Amino acid sequence: MQLKDKTVTIIGAGIGGLTAAIALRRQGAHVTVLEQAEAISEVGAGLQVTPNGLAVLKALDLAEDLAWCSQRARAVVLRSHARSDEVLRLDLEQYASDLRYYFVHRSDLIGVLADAARRAGVKVRLLQKVERVELGAQPKVHLANGAQCGGDLVVGADGLHSRLRAALNGVSQPFFTGQVAWRAIVPNSFGLGPEAQVFMGPGRHLVAYPMRDGSIVNLVAAQERKEWAEEGWNLKDDPKNLRRAFAGFGGLADDLLRAVDDVSLWGLFRHKVAENWYGEAVALLGDAAHPTLPFMAQGANLALEDAWALSVSLEEAPDVASALALYQRRRSERAAKVVAAANSNAWKYHLRPPFSWPAHQILKLGGRFAPRRMVGQFDWIYRHDVTAG
Repeated sequence: MQLKDKTVTIIGAGIGGLTAAIALRRQGAHVTVLEQAEAISEVGAGLQVTPNGLAVLKALDLAEDLAWCSQRARAVVLRSHARSDEVLRLDLEQYASDLRYYFVHRSDLIGVLADAARRAGVKVRLLQKVERVELGAQPKVHLANGAQCGGDLVVGADGLHSRLRAALNGVSQPFFTGQVAWRAIVPNSFGLGPEAQVFMGPGRHLVAYPMRDGSIVNLVAAQERKEWAEEGWNLKDDPKNLRRAFAGFGGLADDLLRAVDDVSLWGLFRHKVAENWYGEAVALLGDAAHPTLPFMAQGANLALEDAWALSVSLEEAPDVASALALYQRRRSERAAKVVAAANSNAWKYHLRPPFSWPAHQILKLGGRFAPRRMVGQFDWIYRHDVTAG
């Protein structure tokens, strides 16, 4: 179908929303993005752009912009927690040399996308809090200030607590996974190169990787616990609580934890993949459709994939209804499979004695005798190219 002169409203100026805005604007649609914050920025968090997400940025001619503000990953290193001894090195340069992985500050990627959206002629309206979405052939977005907007298509890219998801699927109750995670950024006074360091401990693990010009390090620390923690990723916590939770982590891990002076904590909740991704003239993408735990680093990458698939489906199908049905068919099975992989991945880093020692020995043997297989075990995620058709 022709999107030229069609009006599209996108709720949420995150990674998925801005990517969809760029792709739809390039097809000639008049695109407006509604963002409830006072500025398009996200601070205090890093993320990984893996090859499947990078494919979308390449197709939008934004891969070089990303490369300028991020670190290309050379390896993933698994370490034991007590002394930070190396257990397994997954050498991406040697065994996945045709792929590109990047460590990026979330605000830098948002900046790349926001600049591209504005250059393309996308209108971005800040301080626009959505109260509800009224479904129909001409859907209406009702704002907290009493205003209304809508168009030929409304896209919900508004995350975990999406108003459009609720309109399409009702209000769902997530459940606490029994895990919490801390996020922090520390100066790279340790000389860490462009590698992801994963420190594996009993019931918890720590991930560290450099960002930007290598001068800062992103930390994500996950811990199993029985107590409930409030859902959200920007709840301030005392660094002493983080260090107390990771007592017993030594060597480089201890050095990194001691460097933390500002930290956020969030509880990890599991949400079902939405049953309905679309309505008559509305669609969900990213976390609004399939909230994803962080253990495969795929939240941002799936949102990039969704945005491209939505755009292509609208271009290929004869009308909006069939385009949105095609979009869900293309995306729902893959998204559910990736979400399931993320749900089941954390335990591998949380083994306790007596199981941790033999598991680490198996990892070492795999790295020694089958390194290519170890690197390629998730090729079905990373080598997927949604732009290839």
